[in-house]
Amino acid sequence: MFDVCLLGTGGMMPVPGRNLSSLILRYGGVSILVDCGEGTQVPLQKLGWGFLNIDTIFFTHYHADHIMGLPGIIYQMINQERKNKLNLMGPEGIDVLKNLLNVLFVEIPFEIEYTELKDGYSLNVGEITVKNVVVQHTSLCFAYSFEVKRLPKFDAKKARELNIPLEYWHRLQHGESIIKDGSVIFTPQMVLGEDRKGLKVSYSTDTRPTKDLIKIAENSDLFIGEGMYGDPLDEEKAIKKYHSTFLETALVAKEANVKELWLTHFSPSLKNPDKYLKYAKDVFENSVVGYDMMTKELRFKDV
Repeated sequence: MFDVCLLGTGGMMPVPGRNLSSLILRYGGVSILVDCGEGTQVPLQKLGWGFLNIDTIFFTHYHADHIMGLPGIIYQMINQERKNKLNLMGPEGIDVLKNLLNVLFVEIPFEIEYTELKDGYSLNVGEITVKNVVVQHTSLCFAYSFEVKRLPKFDAKKARELNIPLEYWHRLQHGESIIKDGSVIFTPQMVLGEDRKGLKVSYSTDTRPTKDLIKIAENSDLFIGEGMYGDPLDEEKAIKKYHSTFLETALVAKEANVKELWLTHFSPSLKNPDKYLKYAKDVFENSVVGYDMMTKELRFKDV
């Protein structure tokens, strides 16, 4: 199961009942946090997935509403006696995080590795493949996709017909050839069927609609996208401030052929996002207004 929780849906500043931007994903015992606005440790405590299994925190950009919760996260990890390295990754300028933590903490008893990512980068965190693209905001900003690959179906009947010992099945299914006395005796191709579709989540806030955003969100099972303004009449304001309206993000979802859109990163002045949901649904029917602690469990198609 690929678990997703939208910890905070607010933009710019927290308001009653709405935390600032943050997302957590979990698969195979490893968690990834994306952004951590002020107070993110509170919804994380409520969620109960824990702090110690967060392997990496990815940052879309370094505006205050996306990073000021980091000290609280670090404090929780210290309090729970974390020992494992924590990876912090984001666009160029990541020293702002290092400087922030250096000012607030005399010592952090676990290693923190800071990595600046380039546009179009791809890496694996556990079994989750993470990719990024640059989007259009007032500072360098990334959109991310998080994808869980699925192994091809293993043909047990064929394996038995070929007299392949059971002890080799797991290795073959994971793409490993079996070598004995320097010779390959069994290959994955002997027992694997066609490729099967995995699971994909994409996430983007603080941006205008762009072609690269459509590309990285393409065929996502879930696209979590910018919803700063609900009213289409605010498009001029969105253009000026490099944000998006519900309608514009719904157009991205439609063009990217995603299965579901969660709108997030609402302006503090947007008191009732549901009032404007119709503008998104007119373009992309499976649009919903995100809310704090919104959670979804993604499963492979035939599981």
